[in-house]
Amino acid sequence: MLPPALSPFTSFWRLWRSLVILTGKPWLPPSVRQAEMSNAKERKHAKKMRNQPTNVTLSSGFVADRSVKHHNGGGKPFRAQKQESFSGTSRQRQTRMTHYSPPEPDVNEQSSSKVTFNKKGGWKAGPEGTSQEIPKYITASTFAQARAAEISAMLKAVTQKSSNSLVFQTLPRHMRRRAMSHNVKRLPRRLQEIAQKEAEKAVHQKKEHSKNKCHKARRCHINRVLEFNRRQKKNIWLETHIWHAKRFHMVKKWGYCLGERPTVKSHRACYRAMTNRCLLQDLSYYCCLELKGKEEEILKALSPMCSIDTGLTFAAVHCLSGKRQGSLMLYRANKYPREVLGPVTFIWKSERSPGDPSENRQLWIWLHPTLKQDILEEIKVVCQCTEPTKSTVCISDPLLTPNQEKSQTKLPDEKIGKKRKWKDDGENAKPIKKFIGDGTRDPHQLYSWISPTTGILISDLTMEMNRFRLIGPLSHSILTEAVKAAAVHTGEDTENTPHRWWTETCKNPDSVSLHHRQEAIFALLGDNEKVRQLLLEGVPVECTHSFIWNQAISKSVTENKISDQDLNWKRSELLVPGSQLVLGPHESKIPLLLIQQPGKVTGDDRRGWGSGWDVLLPKGWGMAFWIPLIYRGARVGGLKEAIMHSQYKRSPYIPGDFPDCPAGILFAKEQAKNLLEKYKRRPPAKRPNYVKLGTLAPFCCPWEQLTRDWELRAQAQEESSVASSPSGEESDWRGDEVPCAPTPEKTHQVSDAMGTSLHACSEPRGRMDTECPAQMGTEWATGQDAARRHLCVLRSRASLKQLSAWCGPSSEDSRAARQVPSGGQQELTREACLSLLDRFPRALVWVSLSLLRKGSPEPHAMICVPAKEDFLQLSQDRLYCGPQESKHSDPFKSKIRKQKEKKKLEKRQNQGHTVSEGLEAGHTMAEHQAPTLGLWSGPLPDVTSHCSRVLLGFVTQGDFSMAVGCGEALGFVSLTGLLDMLSNQPAGERGLVLLRPPASLQYRFARIAIEV
Repeated sequence: MLPPALSPFTSFWRLWRSLVILTGKPWLPPSVRQAEMSNAKERKHAKKMRNQPTNVTLSSGFVADRSVKHHNGGGKPFRAQKQESFSGTSRQRQTRMTHYSPPEPDVNEQSSSKVTFNKKGGWKAGPEGTSQEIPKYITASTFAQARAAEISAMLKAVTQKSSNSLVFQTLPRHMRRRAMSHNVKRLPRRLQEIAQKEAEKAVHQKKEHSKNKCHKARRCHINRVLEFNRRQKKNIWLETHIWHAKRFHMVKKWGYCLGERPTVKSHRACYRAMTNRCLLQDLSYYCCLELKGKEEEILKALSPMCSIDTGLTFAAVHCLSGKRQGSLMLYRANKYPREVLGPVTFIWKSERSPGDPSENRQLWIWLHPTLKQDILEEIKVVCQCTEPTKSTVCISDPLLTPNQEKSQTKLPDEKIGKKRKWKDDGENAKPIKKFIGDGTRDPHQLYSWISPTTGILISDLTMEMNRFRLIGPLSHSILTEAVKAAAVHTGEDTENTPHRWWTETCKNPDSVSLHHRQEAIFALLGDNEKVRQLLLEGVPVECTHSFIWNQAISKSVTENKISDQDLNWKRSELLVPGSQLVLGPHESKIPLLLIQQPGKVTGDDRRGWGSGWDVLLPKGWGMAFWIPLIYRGARVGGLKEAIMHSQYKRSPYIPGDFPDCPAGILFAKEQAKNLLEKYKRRPPAKRPNYVKLGTLAPFCCPWEQLTRDWELRAQAQEESSVASSPSGEESDWRGDEVPCAPTPEKTHQVSDAMGTSLHACSEPRGRMDTECPAQMGTEWATGQDAARRHLCVLRSRASLKQLSAWCGPSSEDSRAARQVPSGGQQELTREACLSLLDRFPRALVWVSLSLLRKGSPEPHAMICVPAKEDFLQLSQDRLYCGPQESKHSDPFKSKIRKQKEKKKLEKRQNQGHTVSEGLEAGHTMAEHQAPTLGLWSGPLPDVTSHCSRVLLGFVTQGDFSMAVGCGEALGFVSLTGLLDMLSNQPAGERGLVLLRPPASLQYRFARIAIEV
């Protein structure tokens, strides 16, 4: 009977092999599969095969013989049958196999493969040492029924989807391809049919999109201009914002979104552009204040806010005629030299304007946005402008026609950020702005004020004009290539032209002749030789006229601008693609105002570096000029490049280099806060310990305390000199011995030795970690002398020239050190120093420093006075870099550790308390903030004598200069300390100082200079 029984067995193996070919994986019955797996793979395989059947029971069969146990219709495991039939292995190998011995089945129980698990997931085998004899025969029908049931279970397991993943996601990673999700033919053939069904099912579930829009267009807002205007409610966008946002690192400063620096490495490239080519900057965020009225009234009102001691005023002859732009420093009325408001530039409208018979003059004052509020309020006070006026100059521009305004929508607050549908709000509809950047005008705010007594009208023209700055020697040629003078209109059809103001101007012969003269002067900018001659002679007053002063014309030019869509459509209709588009009478006429920037005007070296042109445009025309200027070869810079430009010109940068200005004080606070947060984010082991380095204020410059300590130091030296020399002989201001760095316990002794009482030393420490120490010196000025003792910066040109002459070195064998200089300056004597200090007590002086050897200065670096041994070492070794500061002890380290341990102990004790008690404890802990490891805690000691070298000032800007090939720095020093240092230094070494970065102990020699 054996041969007939093998025929179904063989047919089963053929079916099994066909299934292997179809599925790509061999399939075995669960009993055999799980019996041959090792215990290491059991749990992983059980998780994978959790949906497979564990046993199969036949619905019909035959009653097996009780004397013989039949398993799976064959009486032994399936693998044993396979081995016996095909491989013919020995009986010893068969007895070593693990057999499955179920309990005695019932009579009616069909033969099946039963599976049991132990607790750990392994397979439970029969008793050890037991074996089962191989049956002598098998029944074909029973065997076929058992195999058929297992095959059906296998097919069900294969066709049943056990997860939510797609077909291509079930493949191994090495078989996956990128386009499998939408290209079925990239899948193996055995899975293509299933993937096709999944794709057809997914098509019905997809949301139908509009076929006439691309993916990028569908993601955009339903009204892009509305969305952009909503996003610039807090921070205003310039008209070039989208261009900058794609290429620059953007920052939110002063109420604007500005480009800080390019995303590409371009530091050296921008310097080369400023030196040899052209650098372009968008200065449209600068604010413009317009004063309109009689010339005498305007000059009379503004004269108390400036002083002729600092330079030119609003009444300068060249500036008053409108021929040149002027710059000056504004103060509060009659408060010079203190209470400074900030630097401004101004330009007058030319006196002789064709067609303007009125006697009123116009004055534009350009200033930084951080200075706008204080200066505007002070100008309104001095001009007595208290009544607002509904002027047509500064109202919100309804840039759409009345019919279009009726169709506009008002955005509800609850739908901001979502797609909005159009709906008509009637008269309450808010007009949409046509272009990006016109988001500064609120119709509910005032932008113009008039004085009933003086008749002066003040208007705020912020963001009503674009201002681009071109820096570099090629700015002339780029400007002439990008801009073309308008042609004179000679046609008679004036109704069809959008610019009627130009046609009316061309009817006047005087205006036409003036336009031709301006065109001839503008053509000279293309020749460098003629440009030099033009800069020397200047532009005639008549040619300084510009229609941009007329607000009605500027508004008309903005509203009648041809859209980019129309221009592109007309370009597409050209017969020769890329040829010039001729619009004829519809060509736009844009009024411009070109202002020449002189560049570096201080010092004797690199005069005129960084010069260029400022271009003033009507609003709405920013991108129309921005792209052509870039295509002509201009490189664009951001705020970082503006700082570099001012640093190489050795001029103060607004607002960081104005410590006596409210905007400068606010900037210092914000900068100190940001640097402190950055310092605290690093672990103590990865940040410098400034207490050990002897740096009291690493994140800000305590100007108030610096000037106060130098004043106390001078007073103490004066008293000691009077006591030591009763005859009244002159003596040095500074003693030879420098007091050592005081510890916190010795602060009272140092203060008493100086003849003052420091009440701040008894205050609880732990405040200097979060607050800038520059604000701690305001309590010292009391009584009637408080205003006079306020901090100020020396800006008197005569005094600065005197100091500049004293800072220069001179030979010791000549008498030039004690003689009167040729420029009329006094010699460096005690009386001259006292007279200067009497006029400007507690004053700071703007200085520039150049390192003698290697080194790159940093912001907040300390400017110190060299000792006598430093000069001796330098004279012996000219390659001597400088002394080195010895490490200081950290008296706060143990205190901070004790506080941390105390906090941990209190936290453990408070774990069992109630929630209210825990909140109270947390509130008390928040009140007393723990000091930061590495920073000075509590009030600062004497900053001048804290280290081995006497502190003279601080650096505000510093870096390696590519112009001179060494490190250069800009900063402020105390006037008292500077005079003390110059009076005690040898004539040959006069002007040498020491620089030390906040995170270093190395001093380096530098030469100080004062440029006027």
